[in-house]
Amino acid sequence: MYVADGGDSTFVFTRVGTVSPAGTRSVERRGTSTRYAAITALGARLLPEDRQRAVLGGHTAAEFAGLLVERLPRITDLGDAALITWAAADTEHPKLPDALARLSALDVPGRPRYTVEAAWVLSALAAARAAADVEDRLAAARDRLLGALTGTSPLFPHATAPGLLPHYRAHVACFADQTYPLQALARLHATAPDPVALQAADACAARICELQGDGGQWWWHYDARTGRVIEGYPVYSVHQHAMAPTALFDLADAGGTDHRAAIRRGLRWMAEVPELAGPDGVPREPLIREDYAVTWRKVYRGDPAKAVRAARGLAARVVPGARLTPLDRVFRPLAVDRECRPYEFGWLLHAWLGGPAR
Repeated sequence: MYVADGGDSTFVFTRVGTVSPAGTRSVERRGTSTRYAAITALGARLLPEDRQRAVLGGHTAAEFAGLLVERLPRITDLGDAALITWAAADTEHPKLPDALARLSALDVPGRPRYTVEAAWVLSALAAARAAADVEDRLAAARDRLLGALTGTSPLFPHATAPGLLPHYRAHVACFADQTYPLQALARLHATAPDPVALQAADACAARICELQGDGGQWWWHYDARTGRVIEGYPVYSVHQHAMAPTALFDLADAGGTDHRAAIRRGLRWMAEVPELAGPDGVPREPLIREDYAVTWRKVYRGDPAKAVRAARGLAARVVPGARLTPLDRVFRPLAVDRECRPYEFGWLLHAWLGGPAR
């Protein structure tokens, strides 16, 4: 997935399974992504140096992080800047101050932020804490994330404050809105004791594990007000093998609850894929494709215009907990998204080559 694009060392946006008119199957590369390049660096830095170079086009993770930092002046996306800063901090790159300066310039105080980006900012600053004076910004990033929680629900919303989302969708949060904040708060606590942050991370993790599907599925959309599932599908491979493990492992490493049983259930889903299994229990199509060196991206309903998610989101807005269960019979999750993105393997490496809980 590595590519040199116009002189920039980066990664493709995705690899997509295709079928030619003659019936030949292949996987083709499309687009590029700075965000996915940064996540890949975060995972690849845990490899031995020779394997880092194999993944990163001949560069070590630190060298590659430096190339990303050089790109920061033309980057305007806060999430991308946070991930690059995190990579620079984790690789102890001497240009970390440049990354922190750009991150500070983009993170204008008082603005609502998408929760995922706010979590990455906190993780980046926590990673930089030992090398730079970031205490004021760290405190603000921490308070912003914790302040996004509403009522008694332990789940995080999709944005840290009103203003980014239409009112009818403000209650809908996704799985990433849970894993990245709980990971950031756990990593913050690991750098210096913060019981409130750890408690919030623990509560969020406990709830998503409680809601985990019988087949090990990590569900997709939640009601941040009530802590309930709104719509389970799609189920994403990256959640099963990488994002849930890396967040929950970081929580355990920080002294939080050990959720390895839930991680194992999530991994089993990758092999068993109950949505696709026949009478013999074998999936009609594997998600782990060694022949193409990918894991197919997700299992989903195939409903037009994501109708089930939209209907359930609107219903839950009016009647919290509404499920519209007949939709499950009409739109069954039998479709496979034959696509794979670099961050899926970046977080995979980050999860499984990390700290003591692994």
